[in-house]
Amino acid sequence: MSSTSGPLAGITEADIAHYLANNPAFFERHAELLASITLTSPHGQRAVSLQERQMEMLRERIKGLELRIVDMIRHGQENLAIADRIHRTTRRLLLTTDAALLPVRLVETLKHEFLIPQAGIRLWGVAAEHAAEPWAQEASDDVRTFAASLTLPFCGANGGFEAARWLGEGPVASLAMLPLRQGHGDKESCFGLLVLGSPDPTRYAADMGTDFLARIAEVASAALSRLRAPAAA
Repeated sequence: MSSTSGPLAGITEADIAHYLANNPAFFERHAELLASITLTSPHGQRAVSLQERQMEMLRERIKGLELRIVDMIRHGQENLAIADRIHRTTRRLLLTTDAALLPVRLVETLKHEFLIPQAGIRLWGVAAEHAAEPWAQEASDDVRTFAASLTLPFCGANGGFEAARWLGEGPVASLAMLPLRQGHGDKESCFGLLVLGSPDPTRYAADMGTDFLARIAEVASAALSRLRAPAAA
């Protein structure tokens, strides 16, 4: 750190900065310095006064804050749009009186509302009258174990997951897998898996937020629990 010479030898720039920070009245007593001190502008090589440089710094700070506000507004609008889509999905499920139609209605609505190119679902432990439905076909023990192990929706690249084959034709580069659960605590059980897929490898990234996917899983679980076989007495 540089220091002065002559009568002020030993006083460092840090000492001067400390003094000015703790004596704001200095520039009130020496107002002429604000106009006489010149600095180099960051927007070119022209010299500007200390006052003008301070105004430039304030304008830059205000611009940064404005950009943050715009970004916050955009995120808020995006979140509101997602919440509206979840609301419409929930409403459609509530209006479905035939329980056997719920899995298909859920998949169709999600694909429409969220522009999801591929989606599929499997449920296990369903009532006997639904055993022949496509969404009630056998899921391997590996799939069931994987679904039961998920504490949050899984998002990431398709590493050859068996569940990706539920999505039909077309490449599946990334997946979101949502476990379907019923009950709470020790009595909670996983009874299905909702799978969303995309040929875009970035659609469902491993580092994406899963809050809204978790809400969808909760809504789907509540609706589809009507299809489960009655618990043994």
